[in-house]
Amino acid sequence: MKILFISPRYEGGIGGHAFRVAEKLREVGFDVKLMHVPHVPIKNLKNPSFVIFGIIKAIFDREKYDVVHAWNVPSAFVMKFINAKKKVLSVHGIYSEQIDALHSTATSSMVSTAESKVLKFADVLTTDSKSVQKTYKEKLNLDFVYLPAPLDAKKFDQIPDVKKIENQIAYVGRDSFEKGTDILRNIEPQIKGKIIYCTNMSWIEAMKNLKASSVLVVPSRMESLPQSIKEAFFLKIPVIATSVGDIPEVIKNNETGILVSPNDPQSLLDVINSLLENKEKASKMAEHAYEFIIKNFTWEKLISKYVDFYKNLS
Repeated sequence: MKILFISPRYEGGIGGHAFRVAEKLREVGFDVKLMHVPHVPIKNLKNPSFVIFGIIKAIFDREKYDVVHAWNVPSAFVMKFINAKKKVLSVHGIYSEQIDALHSTATSSMVSTAESKVLKFADVLTTDSKSVQKTYKEKLNLDFVYLPAPLDAKKFDQIPDVKKIENQIAYVGRDSFEKGTDILRNIEPQIKGKIIYCTNMSWIEAMKNLKASSVLVVPSRMESLPQSIKEAFFLKIPVIATSVGDIPEVIKNNETGILVSPNDPQSLLDVINSLLENKEKASKMAEHAYEFIIKNFTWEKLISKYVDFYKNLS
């Protein structure tokens, strides 16, 4: 089976997931090609330039594919011009809500109006989030296939042993409004520890810093399910996160982690300081979280779902 993946980038959240899926599919015999598209590296021009350059590249791509798989809504515009028997689009959040949080009301209104039309460019829609699946069904009556994003446990062999740093708090992800980094920065002076922000660094460096930490904090205002939570679970680093998106699907409060309400700086501060002092509780939660991730989210557990998904498209 010949598959083309399209993504604005192949790192970070959904782009990094796309790259990992391509790797695993190749390992089991699929022919997967990644389309690389240039873009203008300016915030408000990144997606529009990706779409324009991507469409041009797609028009001149004479290859025929069994499946073209677009990752995130901007990629759908490029996917439309690819010659493929089946077209798949994956989203890891409610796109119009993400735009609403980051851009003007006018921009948000235009995106919301166009959203349902763009999603219908695809023959099949997928998401890694049950909450996204449910919301799109209620909002637009669209059916999404739920494909959870697995953790590649073998990649952690690249992470060396590190010295634990007492009361270090890690943040892993984009430095942006929807991720709540401003909330974390505002309470930072009152936290009884030091925060390390793993934003613009390689995955290996981010994991080394996470492994050296006492806790991972996820202060997001909106989410699907951050890969950083699964990574912390595997590294046995306790997690404090907001109860948004699919986070409550994996964090059982005070069992595999601690949940706090979004946009509640005082509660977040209190929970961080309390957990830093309660080492026994932190250790027990980390052990439970590790057991949960091994049982539910490794590639060994989920690869068959992906193989069956692509085979059933043909």
